[in-house]
Amino acid sequence: MANEKNVRNMTEGSPAKHIIAFALPVFLGMLFQQFYSMADTAIVGRLIGASAFGAVGSAGSLVYFIFGFCIGIMTGFAIPVSQAFGAGDSAGLKRVIGNSIWLTAIIALIMTVFTTYYARDLLILMKTPEDILDIANDYLTIILIGLPVTMLYNIVAAYLRAIGNSRVPTIFLLISSFLNIILDVVMIIVLKLGVRGAALATVASQLICGIACVIYISIKCETLHINARDLKPSKKAILLLCKNGFPMGLQYSVTAIGSMVLQYFINQLGTTYIAAMTAANRVGMFFCILFDALGSATATYCGQNTGAGKPERLNKGVLITLLFACSYGALVFVMMLLFGKNLSMIFLDKSEVEIISLSAECLIIMSAFYVLLAVINVLRFAIQGMGYSSLAVVAGILELVGRAGAGLFLVPLYGFTGVCFGSPLAWILADLFLIPAYICCVRAMKKRSASTVV
Repeated sequence: MANEKNVRNMTEGSPAKHIIAFALPVFLGMLFQQFYSMADTAIVGRLIGASAFGAVGSAGSLVYFIFGFCIGIMTGFAIPVSQAFGAGDSAGLKRVIGNSIWLTAIIALIMTVFTTYYARDLLILMKTPEDILDIANDYLTIILIGLPVTMLYNIVAAYLRAIGNSRVPTIFLLISSFLNIILDVVMIIVLKLGVRGAALATVASQLICGIACVIYISIKCETLHINARDLKPSKKAILLLCKNGFPMGLQYSVTAIGSMVLQYFINQLGTTYIAAMTAANRVGMFFCILFDALGSATATYCGQNTGAGKPERLNKGVLITLLFACSYGALVFVMMLLFGKNLSMIFLDKSEVEIISLSAECLIIMSAFYVLLAVINVLRFAIQGMGYSSLAVVAGILELVGRAGAGLFLVPLYGFTGVCFGSPLAWILADLFLIPAYICCVRAMKKRSASTVV
């Protein structure tokens, strides 16, 4: 199973080589994904106006909350796949995939119906300003209708990454990124569909990406092929999937709730501050891509080595990844000090002087703590890869406490600056938990491995 050309066995050889080789395609895919996301918002901000730009940003925290829950579950479903692959258990791997297909379809149906029906109510609950409420609702509704499409791509891409293939999902993601930009131009500029056009372009491009991944697996990736027998419900497989998937989904959601709490307070400050934070978040997301890519690589690396019963390789890979991620975080802070305003102008017209200044302030404050974010991404994904997904929920709750605390206590005192310190405070609290939690997980893995040998 591990000898196929389209898989990567991370249980042998250099940890650094495996992690970098895996993370690089993921990074490139996320990079281009951000490019078309930036194209989305840049076109909206420059051609439709600041109100439309703020509306997309106001809906963004809800999108992150809902999609984060679903994507977190999909990512969690891939953990048993990577562990079975590392253990050389082909039958177990296929059984897990077969059962995850049913669970994914059920979750997609329930989440799409529920969230689409309550989209406007959720925006009102978030105190979305009246002047952008209708625009935000149009954008959010279309994006939510496309939720099953997003889940399709994420589950099949997660399968491929679980067996070490990060290259193919990236290739299809690059293609869909370019397609998204083209569709943006057609729907927003030519057809003049406004934010609806931006949402439709995103959904259409992700649909094509997901279908392409499915076709590739059916033709080229025998390791992931299943038959009717594998689709038969298995209580053991379902429990294993739920054990790994739902805690990760919950962790993503809890983290997103913290962002929604901050968005709640930002919305009350007014459209100017919403636009400033939206621009800062878009720029910040672009520079945080590498953290996410390294986290994804760490999860697969730890998952495969856990399945193979090789806990001695865990620390080697994690420490190398931490060193690289933290160094990058420090470099980004320097870049924000020098070019924060220029980067904000990607999304905003240069005449929006106040918004650009506020956005730059936010970028500098948050990037000063990116080293802490690097530690979170590496250790959280390492813990999840080892199968301790429930611990990630605790870290997510601490992030929620940090962001809620900033909204409740810092915003009344310092206004927009208080909002900017919300995420750094969340990262500090999460790291205080994740560092000792990771150490305990590795020790538990070593004890388990030793008892198995005996």
